[in-house]
Amino acid sequence: MLQDPLTLYKLIVLYMLNRVNFPLTNAQVSDFILDREYTNYLTLQQVINELTDTRMITSQTIHNRTHLSITQDGRETLRFQCYLRPSGEVGAAHGAAVNASSTLHKTTVQGYDADFYEGKPSHGYLINDLVWENEQGTLFHLSGDLDQATLERIGESVA
Repeated sequence: MLQDPLTLYKLIVLYMLNRVNFPLTNAQVSDFILDREYTNYLTLQQVINELTDTRMITSQTIHNRTHLSITQDGRETLRFQCYLRPSGEVGAAHGAAVNASSTLHKTTVQGYDADFYEGKPSHGYLINDLVWENEQGTLFHLSGDLDQATLERIGESVA
């Protein structure tokens, strides 16, 4: 369960801005999210304002259009890594760098066995990791200050 109902929307916006190497307009982001009925306009604008206030994204008005860009802090918050390994077992020892002091929990993502590493708080931050392998041998590693259910939900959406 999400600790903050806006977390998933924030991740979607960060992910969109991270996937392009140019600013997206507020209208482009809004059209994408609203067309899919993920949330309503007012909630989306709250998400964008919170991301701007926390310096995860920047906003710049050019010719009466608001352009949004991800910042370095936003990129560091959003860490999606994917490893292709030749053989062996899934987990930290096989390409996914996780903290050795993490507690391991077994779970499933997309029907595949997965490892959730619950991090220990350090310097005010808690980093959790979710690692799984699909049938093509691609090793996925999601890492962030998100709970297990949120990381699993994101993992289910990865194509």
